[in-house]
Amino acid sequence: MARAYDVTAVERKWQQHWDDEGTYQIDNDDPREKFYALCMYPYPSGAAHQGHVRNYTFGDLTVRYQTMQGKGVLSPIGFDSFGLPAENAAIKTGTHPRIFTDARIAELTASLRRLGAVYDWRREIHSHDPSYIKWNQLIFLRLWDAGLAYRALAPVNWCPGCQTVLANEQVLADGTCDRSGDVVIKRDLEQWFFRITQYADELLEALDDLEWPERAKTMQRNWIGRSEGAEFDLPVEGRDGLTVRVFTTRPDTSFGMTYAVMAPEHPLVDELTTADQREAVDALRTRAAAATDIERMAEGDAAALGKRGAYTGTNVINPFSGSPVPLFVADYVLMGYGTGAIMAVPAEDERDWAFAEAFELPIIRTVQPTAGFEGGAYTGTGVSINSSNPAAGIELDGLPMADAKARMIAWLEERGVGAGAVTYRLRDWLFSRQRYWGEPFPIVYDETGLPVALPESMLPVELPELIDFAPKKHDINDADSEPEAPLSRATDWITVELDLGDGKKTYRRETNVMPQWAGSSWYEMRYLDPTNDKAMVDPEIERYWMGPQSPQDTGGVDLYVGGVEHAVLHLLYARFWHKVLYDLGHVATREPFRRLVNQGYILADSFTDERGMYVAAAEVEHEADGYTFRGH
Repeated sequence: MARAYDVTAVERKWQQHWDDEGTYQIDNDDPREKFYALCMYPYPSGAAHQGHVRNYTFGDLTVRYQTMQGKGVLSPIGFDSFGLPAENAAIKTGTHPRIFTDARIAELTASLRRLGAVYDWRREIHSHDPSYIKWNQLIFLRLWDAGLAYRALAPVNWCPGCQTVLANEQVLADGTCDRSGDVVIKRDLEQWFFRITQYADELLEALDDLEWPERAKTMQRNWIGRSEGAEFDLPVEGRDGLTVRVFTTRPDTSFGMTYAVMAPEHPLVDELTTADQREAVDALRTRAAAATDIERMAEGDAAALGKRGAYTGTNVINPFSGSPVPLFVADYVLMGYGTGAIMAVPAEDERDWAFAEAFELPIIRTVQPTAGFEGGAYTGTGVSINSSNPAAGIELDGLPMADAKARMIAWLEERGVGAGAVTYRLRDWLFSRQRYWGEPFPIVYDETGLPVALPESMLPVELPELIDFAPKKHDINDADSEPEAPLSRATDWITVELDLGDGKKTYRRETNVMPQWAGSSWYEMRYLDPTNDKAMVDPEIERYWMGPQSPQDTGGVDLYVGGVEHAVLHLLYARFWHKVLYDLGHVATREPFRRLVNQGYILADSFTDERGMYVAAAEVEHEADGYTFRGH
């Protein structure tokens, strides 16, 4: 009788053979044509689940195929072991995050090995290892030296569930935290930021050279949100020399401005609000302070928008027509976009139209609608109408949009009351968290409270051991209180005597930690040279594995596999860090990931009814990178 096929025995045999022979190990001087295949490294959350299997199967197939093509394939693995996922799980289980994390790494490693996934395990890295933390901290100092890291008091996103601030990219479209699901609240706090906005144009323009799914590139383009237009001053009626500066992407429609709007946080709101309008404006500002940016940007009908604006009692002058228009405060204008004030043209903007209806404001068309238009706000293209003022030297009627915009910008610049301008949706990256399980900042504060960078010789700064590491609930409504970072309880660690070149002095350590994105913003380079204790990566090794193959090539990982949900988080942050390191001369490549494949999602498309009985759902299709997957 034929012997039964023992799948477990066969798999273990070949997995052991690959380990013994070093089949998928590769050295940095391998003579074969190189290929760097990388999957996004996982959170060590436990045994492998179907999401891991789906992601790492794409990488596994690539490694085996490229190896059979005769190439020397680099396929490393590691663990994204710092951050909220591990810390929250540790708090729930009552286990120290390090113990919890190390156990989950061992569990997930066993799963991946049993699956037969092929990696060069000699290159394994953990983001919570001191040898890795050192280089994270050094990169922070390089950004600090370059003027790209700073500390500032600013409106930030506070998650009451996670008890920490969040970057804008971590707030979902419905205004909730991407981890806890709690509604995110705005609060003014002093935090660390990176000037990612200085790289907005470069991050945007370089997308065209990447072999990425168009969806991922579109998400980054939209998040960066480059807008071209004009800024100009609206003189305040009856107040000589006082103006409100506005930004618009459509200066060609300025003759249709029938009102103007300031953000509730605009510094001129108090000065320009009259006594009889103070109560209404203050009530609106209170409501706006409790809303998220997503909620404030939501569209609304006339009834809804009528409750989201208040007249200041002051008028401003439309500089093109010379006519006064009312100045409002409304929550749908954000202080962080443009100048924090806008001109409103109801005839060419749906939200302005609804607002004008709510407050019974005039509506003047300045763009001729095309045939078949049925009324309401017209947002299409066409020639200018009702847009001339011969006395002011402006003749736009009959001009197409592009020509009219150029003429209006030239008029503003000739008179010195405005200019062409570019603004972005992207904001500086908020880079500090009030949690325990993260990389400490290599920063101390002197007796005056000024931040001082530690020298490289004092790195890494390691976390102190804490028994009580859970965040304490903070009353976000108490404007005078500051959130307590868990590290503030490590009193023996916080106060330290150091000689930083001018004798021993007493300093206070930074008690915030870096976010989980720090470790994943450069890990693809550490895989290349994981045991180097002199540099984060040897330049020649980095150039070999990731260097550009031609003058037009961006360089980077040959194939990167991971979820599109990271498009404006990890993928944007990693590109920013890499470009800074390139500009500072630390790497030879302009981009970290030459080609990206998004593996798609596994959808839970089956349900239970009210009795707990299984109910099969209809078959569903899912498309990813040109392939259609079908499942239940």
